[in-house]
Amino acid sequence: MKPPPVEYHRPTTEEEALGLLREHGDEARVLAGGQSLVPLLNFRLSAPGHLVDITQIASLAFIRARGQRLLIGAATRQSAVERSPLIAGRWPLLRKAIEHVGHPQTRSRGTVGGSVAHADPAAELPVALAALNGRVHLRSARGTRIVDWTDFFRAQFITACAADEMVTGVEMPAPRAQTGVSFREHAARHGDFAVAGAASVISLDEDGRCAYASLALLGCGPGPIRAREAESALVGTTFSRKAAAAAAATALFAAEFRGGHTDLPAEYRRRVLRALVEQTLVDAAGTATEAMAGGSAHGASRG
Repeated sequence: MKPPPVEYHRPTTEEEALGLLREHGDEARVLAGGQSLVPLLNFRLSAPGHLVDITQIASLAFIRARGQRLLIGAATRQSAVERSPLIAGRWPLLRKAIEHVGHPQTRSRGTVGGSVAHADPAAELPVALAALNGRVHLRSARGTRIVDWTDFFRAQFITACAADEMVTGVEMPAPRAQTGVSFREHAARHGDFAVAGAASVISLDEDGRCAYASLALLGCGPGPIRAREAESALVGTTFSRKAAAAAAATALFAAEFRGGHTDLPAEYRRRVLRALVEQTLVDAAGTATEAMAGGSAHGASRG
C-alpha cells in the first residue's frame, strides 16, 4: 500500500505549525510520530492534502513537574515517558500503561500527543489520562485552551481539537498520599490491540478505608470510560477481594462491546474485562496498603 499524494511540512516552531494549520484548515493533518496516522494513509482511509510534522518542534518535547502537576509535551516520545524517573516515582500508572503500547520500536517513534489526539478507544494513554483526571492543552493561532479529558474525547477517533488547533501537551495532578495504581490489559498477542483493559487508582485513609477510587476502562466504548458507579461503591469501604469482585461486576454496566479492533463475542470480552478490573483493583489496593505501612506513597503497581 502507498499513501496518497500529500504535501509534507516540517516546521521547527509552534508558530510555524499553527500558521500552516490556519492556512490549510481541513486539508491539513498533524503528524506526531506517525504510528497511527501513517497506516491510515497507506490504506487510504485518510487523505489530507498537507501533513504538518511537529516532531522537530523542541518546545513540544518535555517532561516536567510544575507544583503538584505533571506536564508532558505533545512531541515527547512514548519511550521517554517509559524511561522517566519522575514518572516512575510519582505517576507510575503512566509508565505501566506505556509498557503495553505496541513494541519498543513503536514507543521509540510514537508520541504522547499523537496517541491522545488519535483517540483510539483501544489506546492505553487516553485511558491512563482518564484514570488520572488529566487535561489536554490545545493551541491555535487564535489562542490556547485547556480541556478536561471528559470534554476532549468525544467519540471514536473524534476529539474537541478543531481543524486549526493542535495538541501541545497533557497534564495530570499528583496522586494523593497512600495511593496504589494498576494497569492491565489482555491481547491475543503481545503488541496487538487489547481485547479489553483497565486502569485503577485506589487511595486509602488513615483507617485503611478507601478514600478515593478511579477506574477507567479500555476498548469498551467510543473512548476511555470511567466506571463511576463502581468507584462510588468502593469509597468508604474497607477494601477486600469481595469488594473488588462486586465493583468489577458493577463496572460492566459502564462498558459497551460493539465494534472495536476485535470480532470476539461480547460475552467473552465481558468476562475478560471483569477479571481485569477485579485484579487491577486488588493490585492497586495492595500497593496503597504497602504505602501505609511505610513504603513509597506513590508505589508502582504490581499489575
